Amino acid sequence: QLQLVESGGGLVQPGGSLRLSCAASGSPFDYYAIGWFRQGPGKEREGVSCISRNGGSAMYADSVKDRVTISRDKAKNMVYLQMNSLKPEDTGIYYCAARVMAATEECVALARFWPDWGQGTQVTVSP
Repeated sequence: QLQLVESGGGLVQPGGSLRLSCAASGSPFDYYAIGWFRQGPGKEREGVSCISRNGGSAMYADSVKDRVTISRDKAKNMVYLQMNSLKPEDTGIYYCAARVMAATEECVALARFWPDWGQGTQVTVSP
């Protein structure tokens, strides 16, 4: 099982940027694809982005495409989510999650398929 700790959330004005970080430990990082999910007030948890085990492929939800970039640093056991042009509807708790996958298998950010979760970091987009 992979232990995950998110950081980097905060309060930002619309149009601003944040970079979220996910630190992984406890198991070989290279075995895992990593995903980012969020849960807004009164909403269900939704997938934002995920990156394959080898970093060769990534997917993005339509709601964040062209505004968000996911990346992973193999040497540091870290995954990042760079978010630009933030909107109030991006407000929520952001979680990173992990699942064991084949090296080149493409990930799908559906929460029910991801067994390991962090505690989340709050992102608030407000004037």
